[in-house]
Amino acid sequence: MMPNQYISVSPADNITVKTENGPSLKKKRYIRKEGSCNITFRHIPEEWLLFVTDIFTTLVEIKWRIMFLMFTLSYILSWLFFGILFWVIAIAHGDVRDHHNDPCVYEVRSFTAAFLFSLETQTTIGYGFRGMSENCMSAIILVTVQDVISCFIDTFVIGVAVAKMASARKRAQTVGFSNCAVISLRDGYLCLSWRVGDFRRSHLVEGTASAQIVHFTVHPTGKIDVTHEDLVILHRDIVLVTPTTVLHQIEPGSPLYKMTLEDLRKADFELVVTFTYTDDTTGILHQTRTSYTPDEILWGHLFQEMIRAKRNHYRVDYNLFNQTAKVHLPMLSAEEFERKKQLQLSARKSPRSTTKASPRSECHRNQLKTPSVRVEVVDDDPETTVSTCQAGRKCLDTLSPPDGLPDEE
Repeated sequence: MMPNQYISVSPADNITVKTENGPSLKKKRYIRKEGSCNITFRHIPEEWLLFVTDIFTTLVEIKWRIMFLMFTLSYILSWLFFGILFWVIAIAHGDVRDHHNDPCVYEVRSFTAAFLFSLETQTTIGYGFRGMSENCMSAIILVTVQDVISCFIDTFVIGVAVAKMASARKRAQTVGFSNCAVISLRDGYLCLSWRVGDFRRSHLVEGTASAQIVHFTVHPTGKIDVTHEDLVILHRDIVLVTPTTVLHQIEPGSPLYKMTLEDLRKADFELVVTFTYTDDTTGILHQTRTSYTPDEILWGHLFQEMIRAKRNHYRVDYNLFNQTAKVHLPMLSAEEFERKKQLQLSARKSPRSTTKASPRSECHRNQLKTPSVRVEVVDDDPETTVSTCQAGRKCLDTLSPPDGLPDEE
């Protein structure tokens, strides 16, 4: 019976599962393995207005090359804009035509000189060749406005660059999940587990693991319903000093409670797991996530141990982070497994026969019971023989073996 109930399997074992509708098409992921959402939004009302309103978040989320291009253009266009204004002031004051009058800005008598003066003013270079005079109040006001705007541009550029370098996405790339999840026995219960680890030496604060099963239901009309079912995590609060295996005990109320190996292979869902934590270095809240399809959930596997104790420290071997070993596991659902386990426990606790006990068995049970066993001296005369069974009912004087052991002939 044991070889028929227990087997270790994996998606690479060429196990064929027949479905009623034939082979199903491979569906795209809801959450990609690296954690990004496989979602595209279209026809968002006032989309550009939303991005412009929250410009800081927009610049933090865009790619680096686009951000560098935008910041470069912001500086160049501001230099060009104020350079044109200084050139217009020079033309209006007559500095371009008459080189002998008192200019608004010294040595600014062409557009090139005006552009260079704008660049030197905004970047505070100050070569000492061009400078302001007291002849034009409009030029003085323009220089003041340019200095204030340049401070805003510098502050904005530095803030976005720092926020982008300290982005939670970059820190989340150093916290990873195992490539697969496994189902195995732990403490006599079927458990779904996956592994999470931090690849940096810094510690994480207030780590919390969570998991959801996402179902997609496609109706004949084309409507798609997305439902989420939360999984109960054992010890969901984690201090991630070393790689940790996150456990979900498959018990009543779990979406996987009635699912067998065959049901798992035919199932159409996605297991989305997340790990939310705070980095003790920056104090920023991060979240790392990934997903597992039914083909990435290995039935009858167990993660290999990564931690080894040395003389002065513990060593973690990340080469074993994704390694699993096959173990024996019943090809039953958790519901069927619990039912059979309860039947076995009740069979062990109950006597061999549930009917009324015979005088012989009851007498022998009384004889084998330690508190009631007595040793009596019996005379040679059969008429004076006293037996421990005579007080109640007739029984044989021979002692039968306990339940479970064969009688000797």
